[in-house]
Amino acid sequence: MKLSFGVVAGAGALVALIVAYRRQRVDEDGALRDATRLHTERFTTAVSQLGDNAPAVQLGGVHALAGLADDAPTRALRQTCIDVLCAYLRLPHTPDPGTGDPADRDEHHRYLALRTVRHTVLRRIGDHYRLPAGTHGSWQGCNLDLSGITIDATIDFTGATFNEGLVNFHRATFSSGAVGFAGATFYGSTMHFDRATFSGSNVGFDRATFSGSDVNFASALGDAPAGLVPGAGESLPPGLVLPDAWMP
Repeated sequence: MKLSFGVVAGAGALVALIVAYRRQRVDEDGALRDATRLHTERFTTAVSQLGDNAPAVQLGGVHALAGLADDAPTRALRQTCIDVLCAYLRLPHTPDPGTGDPADRDEHHRYLALRTVRHTVLRRIGDHYRLPAGTHGSWQGCNLDLSGITIDATIDFTGATFNEGLVNFHRATFSSGAVGFAGATFYGSTMHFDRATFSGSNVGFDRATFSGSDVNFASALGDAPAGLVPGAGESLPPGLVLPDAWMP
């Protein structure tokens, strides 16, 4: 009889645990649904700002999307915010008309304002990759599709960590400013610089360390072995500094 009561009591405790677990999952699912709904509403507003015609409003959209990426309830939603910011950088933009003709001055000022928006996106990306792994606001492990963009600003990736994910500079043009990967750590990630153009920007990997990462400079350096270092008789493009360990 005592054994029967013990079995019943044990079964009752097990049922209570199952019920409590299911209730917790329902509460968690409900909280996630609420967080996702709120995130979607804020995301729609931020994207509308980024698509506005006024550079000042676009700038607000950049900061709003960066903040949303930090606060995203899931990694997929964080990736979507980052994708939109990268897509903004890939949009074609009108070159600077200069100030030679007084009629072009308004367009020149608009160009400068929109350039500020683009530079802000680039700066925010660098800021988020310099944060320690697991830190709130870190974008490490997410994909960055910067293919085909023109980089004419300074981006500081000094000491940044690239773990997992794809960072794509395919066909990017490094035209001015400086992009610093000094002391950065690459492990488990993939980086593409293939067919990139280095024409006035300083891009440095001094003291960078690589472990289990695929870094591709093919075509950017000519027919380099494994696409990493220049072949015999070849030299690096001006402004590109690779780690000593890569050099023959």
